[in-house]
Amino acid sequence: MKNIIKPLLKFGLLAALLGYVYFPTFLWMVDRWSARDSYYGHGFLIPLVSLFWIFQKRKALHSAPKETGKAGFAVLLAGGLIQVASSFLRIYFLSAMSFVIILLGAVYYLYGKKVFREVWFPVAFLLLMIPLPLLAISEITLKMKFFVSEISTYLINSTGIEAIRQGSYIYMPHSVLLVGDPCSGLRSFLAFLCLGLVFAYDKKLRFWQKSVLVSVGLPLAVSSNVVRVWFLGLVAEIYGMQHTGPGSIPHDAGGVAVFVMAFLVFLLIRKKMESLNVRLG
Repeated sequence: MKNIIKPLLKFGLLAALLGYVYFPTFLWMVDRWSARDSYYGHGFLIPLVSLFWIFQKRKALHSAPKETGKAGFAVLLAGGLIQVASSFLRIYFLSAMSFVIILLGAVYYLYGKKVFREVWFPVAFLLLMIPLPLLAISEITLKMKFFVSEISTYLINSTGIEAIRQGSYIYMPHSVLLVGDPCSGLRSFLAFLCLGLVFAYDKKLRFWQKSVLVSVGLPLAVSSNVVRVWFLGLVAEIYGMQHTGPGSIPHDAGGVAVFVMAFLVFLLIRKKMESLNVRLG
């Protein structure tokens, strides 16, 4: 019992200290998660998913031998140095990264290698709740938006409607379609990346199968948004631009359809891989 209580007390004290040190960083993340048109609305769910995964391993964690992992101290020190630097520079992104690094180091140092093997992935999964710097989001969004606009313009022309792209605007004979930031695919990609990791988190799957589930997020995000923009372009040209703006049924229904389609694709891939493993034994 003492072998369990002592590490728990240490971890409790560390958790209280981290809560105090990282409180401004937590506020920054919550503010970014809840911002209008946020790319990180899923951030609220990430800690819950991590805690659920750890809760599922409670029996394995209880039976695993507890020991001090000295190598974890080096990870703790590295995370602390990053936090000190980010505090001086006021870079919340680095501060949030250091929080996850310190958690990983604390688990290894307080509980040892066996426990760390069980929980490293749920803890590392917390990295997906950290919002990217706004400058990086702007650069990525711009490039993805132009790419989606270019492919969508090609598809619209392929259907017999003349379309010309200028920047993120698609000009057609009777309408103009603006491919906004939400249609770039970045928001979908970040959500699909999380979804792919959730589907891949299973010991029954082989490494290459997990890699497929994780890597499919980007092409799925881009392709689904291309189809959405192409569809909205057709609606704008046939029925009028008033039916394609935010709040319209085609616009909002298209956004929901993108995520429903992605979930079904991930589910289908997962089922196919499970069936393949059963046949291969």
